[in-house]
Amino acid sequence: MEKYVHGYSRREAVRLMDQAKTLEELFHYDSVWPKGSKILETGCGIGAQTKIIAPKNPDSQFYSIDISKDSILEAQKSINILGIKNVIFQQADIFNLPFEENYFDHIFLCFVLEHLPNPMEALAKLKQVLKPGGTIMLIEGDHGSTYFHPDSAEAMEAVKCLVEIQKQLGGDANIGRRLFPILQEAKFTNISISPRMVYVDDSKPALVEGFTKNTFSAMIEGIAEEAVSKNLISKKNMQKGVDDLYRCAEPGGIFCYTFFKGFGTK
Repeated sequence: MEKYVHGYSRREAVRLMDQAKTLEELFHYDSVWPKGSKILETGCGIGAQTKIIAPKNPDSQFYSIDISKDSILEAQKSINILGIKNVIFQQADIFNLPFEENYFDHIFLCFVLEHLPNPMEALAKLKQVLKPGGTIMLIEGDHGSTYFHPDSAEAMEAVKCLVEIQKQLGGDANIGRRLFPILQEAKFTNISISPRMVYVDDSKPALVEGFTKNTFSAMIEGIAEEAVSKNLISKKNMQKGVDDLYRCAEPGGIFCYTFFKGFGTK
């Protein structure tokens, strides 16, 4: 991965934590493995998902890795503060895993494949360290599933800028819709895909604040300067697009987005 499209700023760290906390139940009501499992979490970043899934599985051991040393240090600090004891953090590259073959009972990754120019190679590497009969669980988004009210051509243009920037970096911001064929091509079995739709209106104030405003709109705002500098959108349209996305977090606004959670067996 040449560059993480969202960057490693403190603001991005806050956004990731907001997203994880807001969507905890939607993502992880079924993130439970058998007791005594040895689980690899790859691309753990700052531990936003780690601090949710590890306490849900207190009798399992997590090995959480990321290519960024700074992210690993941040994740370790967060876990220490919470007193979570069943996680071992390690800086490691998904394409050069420091583990023996058939080492893990299960593998978990969240928002990782979307950033990789070669997701099939990544899955092949992960499969090598997974025991026969072990499972993989992955979560990805799909920016093409975005819709909202009030409607805004500029807001949609701004969202498409993120899709294009990620494409230029070799990733795919719409990869969620492809999870089944990807897992199938990687020769996993017992594949199942579960769409996880986030629908937000005034009756869900926590989601309005946590997802519409602090997660999605903030994410698009975060790539605004780069999108304008790459001539993907005019400064005027980008500003209106970001403003219109934030408008969806105001009274009467509606926001909808679909994530996809996939499961497969080696």
